[in-house]
Amino acid sequence: MTQTAVETPLQVLEHEPYLQVTWRDTETAARGFVVIDQLVTGIATGGLRMRPGCTLHEVGELAREMTLKMGAFGIHVGGAKGGIDFDPADPRAEEVRERFLQGVRPLLERFWVTAGDLGTQQEQLDQTFARIGMGDTSFHAAVVRAEDEAEVRARIRQASDTRTEGLKLSELVGGYGVAEAALAALEERHIPAGGARAVVQGFGAMGGSTALYLARAGVKIVGITDARGMIRNAARGLDIELLLAARTSSGLIDRSALREDDEEVPGDEWLSQDVDVLVPAAVSYTITADNCDSVRGSLIVEAANVPTTPEAEQRLLERGVTVIPDFIANTGAAAGAWWVILGEVVSPVGACSRLSAQIRPLVAGLMSRAAATGGSVRQTAVLFARENSQRMIRENGGAVAFRDLYTATQPGHDVAAGEVPPLPREVPDGALDVLPEAVVVPDADTPLVPLNGSYPEAADLLDGPVDTGFQAPDAVPAYWPGDAGTGTP
Repeated sequence: MTQTAVETPLQVLEHEPYLQVTWRDTETAARGFVVIDQLVTGIATGGLRMRPGCTLHEVGELAREMTLKMGAFGIHVGGAKGGIDFDPADPRAEEVRERFLQGVRPLLERFWVTAGDLGTQQEQLDQTFARIGMGDTSFHAAVVRAEDEAEVRARIRQASDTRTEGLKLSELVGGYGVAEAALAALEERHIPAGGARAVVQGFGAMGGSTALYLARAGVKIVGITDARGMIRNAARGLDIELLLAARTSSGLIDRSALREDDEEVPGDEWLSQDVDVLVPAAVSYTITADNCDSVRGSLIVEAANVPTTPEAEQRLLERGVTVIPDFIANTGAAAGAWWVILGEVVSPVGACSRLSAQIRPLVAGLMSRAAATGGSVRQTAVLFARENSQRMIRENGGAVAFRDLYTATQPGHDVAAGEVPPLPREVPDGALDVLPEAVVVPDADTPLVPLNGSYPEAADLLDGPVDTGFQAPDAVPAYWPGDAGTGTP
């Protein structure tokens, strides 16, 4: 008798990566890996990490996460990742990284757009690309497909040189996106930001900016952890700007800057604090089956990559704790980089306004659908991201692109450079420039939601593929680097 296996939706979505490469160093014991999980428009994106013990499996999981990030936000590229099993503190690390990039150069020339990651700073990576003759940016594979390479390189330089409140654009928009995801989740739970309490685990670039923008939205940050433990103030909350001023480049807080009623407690107590939101912003797999029962909050918003194990997430789901997955909450930095590459936004205010306009209805819709089906937000988000990714492959091509990277979406209008806008409770100023043009159901010929400044209803958001890619009207001119409105470099 013939038997037909019935697969679960998530099993259907599992797949072998498009390409896996293993590299062996000739002068040290270092090993390196590249995994291209999926190509869209003939290209894939993902950072290069360096750490002792890095494995092919780890790199593959992270490459799959990048596919989900791009799919969820409608960016027409696939997911990839690189990793080197070597200590970045070793004096030979820079030479190892250079030999690795030389070894996988054919991928970097046309297919893999990489960036800084754990153990690899963006500046280091750009300098290495220059030394091996691949220009001044690790975004090389995307830049060489532009009609005007010089214009794209100038735009990338301007964005990377921008500092707002001491934060680079990638740091700022990454934490801003996590904060926006948390605020959207709080709103969906009918918890006002002004009455919410949060703990942030990790005070590096992502954790620090997340804490800053949550605090500015009115959320009381009662705990922050770094490598030395947790700083807590359960009564009146922490002064985040004070702690940021006392933070070292490695994310450690100078304890001499603490106020009299700030207290130090063991770092592992962060999970058990009486708060509404927990933000893991440090290492992977920090919330496990062994410690997840300590969680007292109702929301976990993932700023780190894969900080929650599947077993822990299932147990949390059974207790009514909602996890907003990393590939939704922490995609701001990756999305912002691609908006710069494609010329859609370049200023901090433009990137944050656009991110807000996309992530808020997305989180609300995912939570609504998950609640209706009884599943987790992650399961719902994976299905959504995969469907959106497959739609983009149909429209733009996969391994072989049949639509150019730079014409798949038209260049947009960036909001004038300036201060980062406050985290909004309503549609932000400038959102009309950055909202998706329409939400489309399968086989529909007409848009359901016009570009009118209103968010899609949560119930409609996931009824069909959502085009979260930016589609600017023809009347909007392309951006040219320089002062806002001048068009001068």
